[in-house]
Amino acid sequence: MNADLQKLIELQQLETAAEEARRKIADHPRRTQDLDERLQAARDIVTRAKERLTEAQTSRRAEEKEVAIVQTRLAKYKDQLLEVKTNREYQAMLHEIETAQNDIGVREDRILEAMMTSDELTALVKKAETELRTAEKEIAAERQLLEREMETLQAELSRSGESRARLTKEIPAPALAIFERVAKARKGLAVAEAKAGMCTICHVRLRPQVFNEVRRNEAIIQCDSCQRILYYTGESAAAAAQP
Repeated sequence: MNADLQKLIELQQLETAAEEARRKIADHPRRTQDLDERLQAARDIVTRAKERLTEAQTSRRAEEKEVAIVQTRLAKYKDQLLEVKTNREYQAMLHEIETAQNDIGVREDRILEAMMTSDELTALVKKAETELRTAEKEIAAERQLLEREMETLQAELSRSGESRARLTKEIPAPALAIFERVAKARKGLAVAEAKAGMCTICHVRLRPQVFNEVRRNEAIIQCDSCQRILYYTGESAAAAAQP
């Protein structure tokens, strides 16, 4: 293979690896935010469960307080019942007593419901807190992994830059100029493999004479369509890669 072409292929590999590293580094804030959101979601579940439990407990205490008030009133009615002098007053007092007793019964039912709800919510809070602790451990581990990955990517990017600087010094200026011009116009992809008579990136069929020249890998040849620098690895290798 032509030495300059080989170096351009290596340069493209460095550029592609560096771009992938930069993409992952740029994606780091989003991935960190995803972890933050997952953790906050687990915390919100615990908070909502505790709020519901507090509401149920507050409702129960309010009903118990009302029951105590009505029971005091009921005791007063019963005492007054012994002091009434007319049948009309007697019937009126019995009505008040019945109303108070019914009120107590309704409120005691509500207290029972609140107690059952509190038991369910207490279990829900415990479950949510357990899941939160698990999420905290998992997310902490993922954060450490993400930070290590970032350190690795930064190191790879630094090494890639150093390798690129050394390699570009070995490539003749005209060939390097072609590479950089095409890379700028084609989103960093200046080199493409030719396979089955066509450019594998723009998928435009090459003229037979051009493809034959590319197959020899003896010169820097550009795709007539996308202007990328073409190289050839062999149909047998390409066929072996097919499923």
